[in-house]
Amino acid sequence: MATTPADPGTEYSHAQIVTILSGLMMGMFLGALDQTIVSTSIRTIADDLQGLSVQAWVTTAYLITATVTTPIYGKLGDLYGRKKLFMFAISLFVLGSALCSFATSMYQLAAFRAFQGLGAGGLFTLVLAIVGDIVSPRERARYTGYFMAMFGTSSVLGPVVGGFFAGRDELLGMAGWRWVFLVNVPIGIAALAVVFRTLHVHRTPRPAGAVRIDWWGALALVVGLVPLLTVAEQGREWGWGSGRSLACFVVAAVGLVGFWYVERRIGDAALIPLKLLRVRAMAVTLGASVVIGVAMFGGMMILPLYMQIVHGASPTESGFLMLPLVAGLMTASIGSGQVISRTGHVRLFPIVGSALVVIGLLLLSLTSADTSLAFVALFMFVLGLGLGQCMQPLLLIAQSSVPPSAIGVATSSATFFRQIGGTLGVAVLLSVLFATVGGNISTAIDEAQGEPAFQQALREDPDALSPEVLEQVQDDSSIIDRMDPAVAHPFKVGFAESMDTVFLISAGVGVVAFLLLLLMPAVELRATSAQAAARSDESVEPPV
Repeated sequence: MATTPADPGTEYSHAQIVTILSGLMMGMFLGALDQTIVSTSIRTIADDLQGLSVQAWVTTAYLITATVTTPIYGKLGDLYGRKKLFMFAISLFVLGSALCSFATSMYQLAAFRAFQGLGAGGLFTLVLAIVGDIVSPRERARYTGYFMAMFGTSSVLGPVVGGFFAGRDELLGMAGWRWVFLVNVPIGIAALAVVFRTLHVHRTPRPAGAVRIDWWGALALVVGLVPLLTVAEQGREWGWGSGRSLACFVVAAVGLVGFWYVERRIGDAALIPLKLLRVRAMAVTLGASVVIGVAMFGGMMILPLYMQIVHGASPTESGFLMLPLVAGLMTASIGSGQVISRTGHVRLFPIVGSALVVIGLLLLSLTSADTSLAFVALFMFVLGLGLGQCMQPLLLIAQSSVPPSAIGVATSSATFFRQIGGTLGVAVLLSVLFATVGGNISTAIDEAQGEPAFQQALREDPDALSPEVLEQVQDDSSIIDRMDPAVAHPFKVGFAESMDTVFLISAGVGVVAFLLLLLMPAVELRATSAQAAARSDESVEPPV
């Protein structure tokens, strides 16, 4: 089937778009699945490689390279076209996955995950930018369901697959956890084949001498973000006021000031052109993306912990228990997409969505160790309804508020700022969780002293509340599952109360997002794709 318009001035047909989307979704599925499958298996991996104390570096290394390269992929895609760059990102990701599967130490795994992140930074950004190229903003909302279905599938499939591999001592002559990374290889090769065959888009050539790459901006961004993301992930262990943390803050500040200076000097060729911030809709979108990233990632990161620690669910079971959140997200995304496609009105959705995020998080902050999972599922569904009305509409606003030639920069900027917010939010909220859980557990134990079942359990196992256990439980929560239920209950109460605090803080952050989004001006969504708009005034190269 042909996947380019017969006439360069015309739009793609629905059948052509669906064919192209099949390749794009395979590439995005690769990154989405990796995030959930690795998080499920990381403790097993760390134990096998005898590096539990440094497991955070495996996450940090991947996060740093994926985040830093996000705006770089966006800019390079605007300059040179996205198909070859997308295939390059998939190739790097697959090669990094293969290397990870042969790691012999946690430090080596961290290095390979950093390499893998170099490809991951382009997977989501380039997919969203390509969709912006080929589909008008109003029509783009029609196809939201495809991507939400893919995210929903990966969010459930990841823990299942990760739990399966991590639970096998050996599979086909290799440790089971190594297949967590190796499984990406056949999926990635299939994605490359599909993208090569289906993705044929026109590229508008740039005049000779017009292409400038902002290498100094990229370098300054690396200097600013690497120490900032490092301290965000490691600050709880180092201490936020320690010498290492303060040094990271100073270097990050220097890098970010340098980035601002370089971007101001280089103008339109900047990695993230500062003139975008003069567009009110774009400025509000980027600010809201940071804040929503904090609330979204903070809330979604705590929920699996709540399921596993408080309700004793396995990693695989917690994936299924997250389905109400996924269902709410898909329902809101598809529903808002249909309305936006018919009416062209988009401003109201992120405002309503952020309000629902606040309500959902407030409801979750009322949960306890004894709250029925049915109520938790309902609260998660409300949170999903809110998130589903924030993600896609904000991206549509970002892409519609800039010229067609800057759609890649707009897409990567919105994604980049949401990732930064999410990273910092997770770091801060985890610090709140573990800073308060010890005191909450002690209070819950004091309150349980008068219960006959608790007293009987302590008589049978006097060491159940030894100082060693109380200290160890924050590093290895699986201890709770091996306790007598009467003794375990105060520990679950302590964790639940600390998680309630995190949900409450996230709700407060959601209020900030709601107030920011009230400043959003009305945005008219383009009726034509960015590619068609760009071609209306310029000559066209052959498809690439």
